[in-house]
Order: sequence, then structure tokens, then C-alpha cells
Amino acid sequence: MKTKLELSKIRAVLLDMDGVVYIGDRPLPGTQKFLDYLEASGRKWLCITNNSSKTPEMFVEKLARMNVRATAANVLGSAQATATWLAHEAPLKNRSRGKVIMIGEEGLRAALLENQFEIIEDADEADFVVSGINFQLTYEMLARATLAIRKGARFIGTNPDPSFPSERGLVPGTGSILSLLNTATGKEATVIGKPNAGMFEQAMDRLGVTADETLMVGDRYDTDIAGAIRLGMQTVGVLSGITSQEEFAAAAVPPDAILKGLPELLALFQAE
Repeated sequence: MKTKLELSKIRAVLLDMDGVVYIGDRPLPGTQKFLDYLEASGRKWLCITNNSSKTPEMFVEKLARMNVRATAANVLGSAQATATWLAHEAPLKNRSRGKVIMIGEEGLRAALLENQFEIIEDADEADFVVSGINFQLTYEMLARATLAIRKGARFIGTNPDPSFPSERGLVPGTGSILSLLNTATGKEATVIGKPNAGMFEQAMDRLGVTADETLMVGDRYDTDIAGAIRLGMQTVGVLSGITSQEEFAAAAVPPDAILKGLPELLALFQAE
């Protein structure tokens, strides 16, 4: 198995979730065995996902149904990364960091409230529009967000993924919603999730490691792999999700290894 990996240098592993650990509600092989090996060998790990729909606790419950053991500290979603980033941008005034029109699910709602933002529906009062994925998206939600952005609300997106992997196949993702709002308003969103540096940096800060000590494992080149490469991480592209072997190999800077999935990566760690 030809790779450029130097696994002896790795102290922490970041794993995307959809397409690496599971697809929809279907677990992918080898996850718990791989995590057990990392812990036994003294390495840290963190699941980092652009999926903004769930809280860390909800992700933990989902993993438990797949017989994968994790705690909320093992998960960083783009909802938490976005709300944390925005909290640094917005000073606290009278117990509030500002009023937000949100397009999202419970994960984004909980993260914004935890960071002391008010979630509202009046486009005239909004300081921010924050959009993630919403599986019950309506025209009225889009209209409110559009009006608020046109009135000067700052436009934030949790991630740029145009598609979302489901058991039915690829369905529209957050990036598609952001594109619609961009077309309606002429404004580009500030996007926090992968491949942007902010989410990777939050992950490394949490684990106490540097980029050259970190391995990123992902199924989507343009977010998981490209962003990690720019920061100097080693990378593994797995073939259990979005990007094909041919697409990984044809990239200007391919991942250090292209593998079928986590069992093959575990075999490389054990061999090294």
C-alpha cells in the first residue's frame, strides 16, 4: 500500500463523520477498533464535522447506536465552531451578543444560545444571519434571511458543502442554501467550517497539538483534505464517501494516502 504518511509523527487524528464513520444512519466498518488503537497508543482523536444539524450530545447518541463510544468532548461540529467564532467577533452587551436570524437545526440553535445570541424572526432587528443545514427549509425562512441581509445583517455560513450524504444519496447541503441567499442578496457569506482554517485550529487547540502532529481523515477533498493540507497536516482520503479515487489522485496536491476506509488506515498504523 503506497503512501507518503509518516505515522510515527502523529499525536492526534481528526476524523470527518459523514462518509468516514457512517453514512446517514449506517455505520462504516472499523471505527471503534481504530479509536481503541489510537487511545491504546497514546494518541488523541476528535470527530470534526461540517454537519451543523446536531449538538455534540446528539452526535454521541448517534454514535452509541452504532456501537461507537464517544463523549461530547470528542465531537466538534460546524455549529459549535461557528457560534464560538462569532462570539469572539461580537462583544457581550446587556447579556446578549446580538440578534440572529437562523436557518438551521437544533445543533445550531443550541450553539448560538449557549454563546449568548438571541434568535429572532424579525428581519428589521437582525444583527446577523447564520445559516447551516435545515431539513425542513421553507420559502419564508429564506425570505426572512434575504430581507435581513439586504438590511445590513452580517451573513455567516456554517460550512460550504454543496451536498449532504444521506442513505438515499447526495442531497442539497448548506453550501446550496448559501448560494441561494448569495444570489438573492448579492452578498457572500463568511464561512467558518472546513476547509477554512478556523475549524481546524479550534480542533487542534482542543487537543493541544500542532499541525505537523495531526492527521486529517476525510472523504471530501475540497473541504476535509484541502483545508488540512493548507495548514500542513498529513492527510488520508477515504473512499467511503464523496470523492473518488480518481478525483483524489488528480488533485493538484493529493492526500498522503488514499485508502478504502478506517480498517486500512489501522493496518498502516499497526505496521508502522
